[in-house]
Amino acid sequence: MLTDPMPVGAVETARKRLSAAAEDLDANRVAALVLEFAADVGVAAVWEGLCVPLLAGLRGRDAAEIAVEHALSEGVRIGLDVHRRDPGRQLRTDGVLLAGVEHEAHCLGLHAMAAALREQGRGCLHLGPALPWAALGSAVLRARPRTVVLWSQTPVTGRAYRLVRFGRDFPGVRVYAAGPGWIEPFPPPSTRLTSFSAALAACGVPA
Repeated sequence: MLTDPMPVGAVETARKRLSAAAEDLDANRVAALVLEFAADVGVAAVWEGLCVPLLAGLRGRDAAEIAVEHALSEGVRIGLDVHRRDPGRQLRTDGVLLAGVEHEAHCLGLHAMAAALREQGRGCLHLGPALPWAALGSAVLRARPRTVVLWSQTPVTGRAYRLVRFGRDFPGVRVYAAGPGWIEPFPPPSTRLTSFSAALAACGVPA
């Protein structure tokens, strides 16, 4: 089960601590805070209540803000990747494959999904950002997942026609589009995920 959202007061305090660490360009401290908060309230609450709003507020208006954004992003990624990870523990993939689409350099949302799945004692095959479509097809043939979640951050990489083509090439796979880059409408069999809880539900995690 997913945890409840953080109380308002706790959210404000946590955001200030994360923001201060990022302003100091201290990615390790950001990661430590992400781990601390996730242990208390769960990944979903940390991702939706802390990480997403803070990242959305950093728009790269100048060089200093770009550096802060990178420190925050790197710290969040490290924290999410460490959360509930035990290299000696073999988690079943549960037939879930996560990847950033071709040319997409950002996929923090998928790191959050992978961490939330581990939190539930589940695994996934997370292949990271910028996976070429041909490589994705090869991975599907080898791993035979039942569910594929593809992340796009910007409309430049969120090419709906490629997603539709991929879904038609693998009719036995449930294909989901995640991230804000998918702005074009596309027909079934692909589905656009519009929330973190919907994304986890698509991977079999109960709300």
